[in-house]
Amino acid sequence: MGIQGSNDSATFERAAKTFRRHGGVLRTMQAIRLGIHPRTLYAMRDRGDIEQLARGLYRLSDLPPLGTPDLVTVAKRVPSGVICLISALSFHELTTEIPHEVHLAIGRGAQAPRLEHPPIRVYRFGERAFREGVGRHKVDGIDVKVYGPAKTIADCFKFRNVVGMDACIDALKQYLKSRQGSVDELMRCAVVCRVAAVIRPYVEALL
Repeated sequence: MGIQGSNDSATFERAAKTFRRHGGVLRTMQAIRLGIHPRTLYAMRDRGDIEQLARGLYRLSDLPPLGTPDLVTVAKRVPSGVICLISALSFHELTTEIPHEVHLAIGRGAQAPRLEHPPIRVYRFGERAFREGVGRHKVDGIDVKVYGPAKTIADCFKFRNVVGMDACIDALKQYLKSRQGSVDELMRCAVVCRVAAVIRPYVEALL
């Protein structure tokens, strides 16, 4: 039997436990499918038990503050997408740039997501490039897909006209210095992204 929309404390406690079993963050339809009555959900919001991260996305208010709220929100709202380019560089600490929007990769045939917040910039990747180098991370208790360091560097060189060549070279320097991956791994990803000939001279110059 689903959780009813009454205002008794037991109802709210059951709903809160449902949230906790799913990392403390639920979308509206997901919460309803799990048995939380819409009236209970909105009453919890009005009581301050949950906070609204974005339209149709709620999080328990008593959890520690989110370290990366934008990534968590995008991961929940667009579970098929992968964090890429400047956002991925920032995640791996390979850039000093602060992204003002979340860079998100989707498959070439996927429908472009629409989010009111946070701002996102969508990139369409071909099938092989989309699948290659995806890492899965727990961020604030939520599963977030982010391209690994080597794949991110290769992607940045592929989209160098958008990212900027200086940002690409700086990230490559940090990658080689931090040893977050090997040169072989980087060049394998570069082949997938068809930028091996572009990256190789910079790698040779920096080694």
